This record gives sequence, C-alpha cells and structure tokens, in this order.
Amino acid sequence: MKKLMLCFLIVSSCTSNKQKPDLDFTTVFETSNGTETATYEQTIAFYNDLAETYAEISIQAIGETDSGRPLHIVTLNPDKDFNFESIRSNNKRILLINNGIHPGESDGIDATMLLFRDLVQGHIEMPKETVLVTIPVYNVGGSLNRNSTTRTNQNGPKSYGFRGNARNYDLNRDFVKSDTKNARTFAQIFHLVKPDVFIDNHVSNGADYQYTLTHLFTQHNKLGGTLGEFLNTKMMPQLEQKLKAKNWDITPYVNVFNRTPEKGFSQFMDSPRYSTGYTTLWNTLGMMVETHMLKPYKQRVEGTYELMISMIDIIESEGDEISELRQNAFEEFQEKSTYPVQWAIDSSKTTTLQFKGYEGHLITSELTGSERLKYDTSKPFVKAITYQNYMKPALEIDIPEAYVIPKSWWTIIDLLKLNNVEMTTFERDTTLTVNSYKIKSYDTRSQAYEGHYPHYNVEVDTHEEQITFNKGDYLIYTNQRAFRYIIETLEPQAADSFFSWNFFDTILQQKEGFSPYVWEDKAAVFLEQNPGLKKEFMSKKENDQDFAANWFAQLDWLHKQSEHHEKAHLQYPVYRVL
Repeated sequence: MKKLMLCFLIVSSCTSNKQKPDLDFTTVFETSNGTETATYEQTIAFYNDLAETYAEISIQAIGETDSGRPLHIVTLNPDKDFNFESIRSNNKRILLINNGIHPGESDGIDATMLLFRDLVQGHIEMPKETVLVTIPVYNVGGSLNRNSTTRTNQNGPKSYGFRGNARNYDLNRDFVKSDTKNARTFAQIFHLVKPDVFIDNHVSNGADYQYTLTHLFTQHNKLGGTLGEFLNTKMMPQLEQKLKAKNWDITPYVNVFNRTPEKGFSQFMDSPRYSTGYTTLWNTLGMMVETHMLKPYKQRVEGTYELMISMIDIIESEGDEISELRQNAFEEFQEKSTYPVQWAIDSSKTTTLQFKGYEGHLITSELTGSERLKYDTSKPFVKAITYQNYMKPALEIDIPEAYVIPKSWWTIIDLLKLNNVEMTTFERDTTLTVNSYKIKSYDTRSQAYEGHYPHYNVEVDTHEEQITFNKGDYLIYTNQRAFRYIIETLEPQAADSFFSWNFFDTILQQKEGFSPYVWEDKAAVFLEQNPGLKKEFMSKKENDQDFAANWFAQLDWLHKQSEHHEKAHLQYPVYRVL
C-alpha cells in the first residue's frame, strides 16, 4: 500500500505543470480605478507570480541596464515552449512588446500586465499561432526615479517614472549608438527573439484632438518593397478597422508642435536611432502606440490594451503572409544595386484624413502678452486634412559587395558583433582594390544631443585605390541578414551612421602641422616644382578675397596639397569592396 501511495505521488508531481498558489492578480491600475500605475518592483513581482502560477508564461532576467538591475523578458506561449529557435521552427509568429522606454508614459506597462493575465486566465482568447514576448519595463533607472511632476502636459497617472534613464539618456534615441547598457541588452533580446512584429508603447505630446489612440507605424517606403506595401495597405487599415468596430477611433500620429493640425502634417520619419527604425533594419513590422496625453489615464490604458488585442488578431490571420513577406524582403534588398540612406517627403503623393479635432485659435496671452494657441474642446470638428505619408529617397549609394574595417576600430567591431553581423578576418596581410571615402564637408550640432554632437549634411569624395590590409582586419560581406544594419551604420552619409554619431571623430582632427616660417620656404619650392598647382593657387587668391587676405589659410592650403599632409586626416577608415 505504501508503495502504491508513493507511486501515486510521483506520478502526480510529474504530471502537474506548476503549483498554482492562491494569488490575487488584480493590478494596481485596477485597484486604483485607473488612476495609478504599478511601480517597477510591483510589475516584476506580478510577472514572477504569473509565471509561477501558469505554465504558459516564463520570465527571464537578461543582460544589464545602467541602473545596475537586469532587464526581463516575459514570454507567453500556449505550447509552453520558451526556446525561440524551437518556436520559429514550429512556424509561430513572435510579437515583441516594449514598455516603459519613457517610464512617465506608463500606459503600456499596465495594459500589458492586463493582457498577459487575461490571456492566460481565459478572459480573452489565447492566440494559436502567435507567441507574445514583453519587456515589462525597459527603462529601469527611469522607472525607479518616480515623481508626479515631470510630465507637465499629461493627465495621470498619479505618479510615474522619469524619461531619462539612470545616466539621463533618452533610450529611444540610443538603438544605433548603444551608449547605454539598456540598448546593448535590447540588441541581445532582439536577436534572441527575432520578432516578426514589434510594438513600442508611448504617450504623445503635441496638439489636442478627439482621439485617445494614435499609431506611428514605421515609414512604409523606408521599410520598402512588398513588406512596406503590406504594412501600409493591409496591416494599418485592418488595425484601424478593428479598433473602429470596438468604438476606438485611431489616427496617424499627429506630427505637429504648438499649432493646430488643420493645415495637415507629415508622417514621422523613424530613423534607426528610434526603436521602430532599428527593428526595421531586420524587416520587422514595427509600430509605436501614442496615446493622447490629455485623455484620462484609465482610458489610455484601456485603449492600449484593445490595440494590442487587435494586433494579435491581425498576426493570427495574416501570419503566413507576414512570414513570407519578411523572408522575401531580405531577398528583395539583395537584388538591388542601390540603397537609400536619406529620405525626403514625396509631395506628389498624399493621403486625406477625416480628422477629428478641436477648434483652435491664436489669442493674446494674459501671461506674456504675445500670441498663444488655445483649443476649444467644446467645439469638436471632423475635417478633411492632408497627410503626407509618402517618402522618396533623397540620397542613394551603390551597394558594395563588402566592407573592410581595420581591427583597430574595435568600438565599431564590438557594436557589429552585438548585432550579430557576420564577419571574417584576413588570415594574412591582403591587398585589395577598394572604394575609399574622404570626408569633404559636414555640419555639427552646436548643442549636446544624447551625449553627442552629431554630424549632418555629410559630403564625401570617393576614389579607388589599392590598400594593403593587415592580418586580423575585418571583411564584412553585405549578403547577410544584417544587410540593412551594416549599410545604415557604415555609410557616413546615412542619417544614423556611426560617423554621424561621432564614432570616427578622431579622423577629423589633424595631428601633424607646420611652423609657418619653416613651411613657407618649402612651399615656395613646392610651387615652382608644380606649375599647375601654382596656377590654381594664384587663381584662388584672385577669386577668393577671404583666402587672399589670410596668409595662414594660404600656407595651410598648400600644405594640404603636399606630401607632408597626413593621409589619415579626413580619411574615412571603412572601405568598400565593389
């Protein structure tokens, strides 16, 4: 009898997935009647308890953040499989939800807690072909820096986190430069999960209007090809229709500041510094949810919740096409000979929105005496307005077969490795014919921006030369999954290139100079030996008054034409193999 009882206990313990303690999964948001948001500690404890109770949920601490605490990912899979390679091999789609990148915009934190609980408890239908993954709180340091005042424009919750992280970085500008441990861990998570669809939950600033929900999909022309077409003509309209059927109107993100939207507005261009711009580099269908700051907190969270459910429905119904289009996108880019690195609004194509706004007027401010904007929410309207949501390439580059980076640029190599870029090293010193860039001109921000003084309006001179690279230097072929990331970071004219973010600033400073009294005698001989250059020099003095009046500029110009000028100055140290 004792043997039979022991056997029964063993079988019982093996067949039970998890013990289910009697836990209350009512959230802080709910107990406060929609006026409060969970703290970081409450959020992680909630998911720990959920994972302890339900076998369909797993929570994993992963990587580091600047706060000294790890990030977490919470995965919901009805198959109870949390191996992402296995999930993909079983033809499941993966939705990654990022919350709390700006912790004062906490709507997604609470909405996702409700979503995961309601799915696993059967209050809403569990997806069959979609696995959900969330980063519960991405900006951990900002979440811990809790206050009730910094979101000046926002209507609740009572207290919330701060926009800057533990080192005061805005993490939604850090996805390429990766100055923070948060961003480096995000890259680790992203390449582990490899999501098909990505949602980043936010709260807007800007104009006043009737909508609680706005969407900021990654720009469809930039996403490109059939995948971009699917996003613009199928995924986005389906989301709008599903929400409208639930009485949740939604409109594109209202990209205006301190003016009314009636004159129209353009789509926000999410370059790779932003989350959806970064995820686009791997052909992930990305969107930001932007709830309206002035709407009650309860309403904003409920809208975010409904939007995520609607997106899950779309992934469930369109999953096979999403997978096929994402795979095709990699192949489509490989077939192209050029790649756009800068974009501009295409004014020849627009969309008309039936926009639900409020009347707004400029009135005299009693505070400053100047004109100020005043909305009248007692006067709602529906007006046809122009939405500029088509972009065209402003600058394209020829796609090289490969790039070569000297091993000395280890900071760049580290970021490429972080993003799973496939690289090989030369086994011996190797001479190649390559395309080489000289930085011709650039402008630089005069004010600090996220720890940098970024460059823009970059112009380059291109020439072909033979260079001998050293054993251990890196050869990076573009025919790989990281194709877009490679080009967007290594082409100096790209909007968020490593050059733009100051990673190559040492080449901009001349290291060797000249003493004028020594060089002037040598320069005179140099000119006599080079009559063509002398003619050019005299012409420049005749036609450029500033140059003619500046003796040092003349000597410097001559020095730069001579063999004495260092080759490293303005020489971009990443080379292209065509």
